[in-house]
Amino acid sequence: MRQIVLDTETTGLEPEQGHRIIEIGCVELVERRLTGNNFHVYLQPDREIDAAAVEVHGITNAFLADKPRFADVVDDLMTYLRGAELVIHNAPFDVGFLDAELARTSVSGVIVDHCAVLDTLQMARKKHPGQRNSLDALCGRYDVDNSRRDKHGALLDAEILADVYLAMTGGQTLLSLDAEQQQDADAAASAVGVRPVQREGLTLRVVSAGDAELAAHEARLDAIATLAGEPVWRRASD
Repeated sequence: MRQIVLDTETTGLEPEQGHRIIEIGCVELVERRLTGNNFHVYLQPDREIDAAAVEVHGITNAFLADKPRFADVVDDLMTYLRGAELVIHNAPFDVGFLDAELARTSVSGVIVDHCAVLDTLQMARKKHPGQRNSLDALCGRYDVDNSRRDKHGALLDAEILADVYLAMTGGQTLLSLDAEQQQDADAAASAVGVRPVQREGLTLRVVSAGDAELAAHEARLDAIATLAGEPVWRRASD
């Protein structure tokens, strides 16, 4: 399964008021494994950024002056996103902005026409009702390091959300260890005196039931038959 953990930064809060996306950060997961195939871009919004928004993410119009516009990157972005499940914290916000940006381009449809969407905020509210479920709160709850998050940033927040999502949905990212991880695990076990069992040449010892145990088993089956009819054990043995 291919998932894209996605976050955006914007000029303000309402796409209906003409606010625009100024940063997109995406982190790819394949079968719950971080692949390193990420997508990150800053965008020229062609409008002023609200002062309150600058306080949140620290991105200024001067910094974005030479950056591409959304229309310049939309083909690459949609090629990257198409067919994946998007993992987003408070998905209606980011999806609303993405849909508004797509409407200004030649790409047909809205995001859900191209991708599935999973909202980790709704997931967290179901798992932790009545508690704070911001990304920072979830980092504390699941012991995810967010010490670099002095300002919001789309790629950084997507990386942090990927760790939170994996922890919130089970924690295990791989069902098996690769060779390097296995060596590390073996070294750690050896350091505390744990030794692996050498299975080669071992034979399995079979202990059969004795006459008294077989008789007790039959008596139990007779009792079951009296109360509930022929036991499944006997039907399966026929």
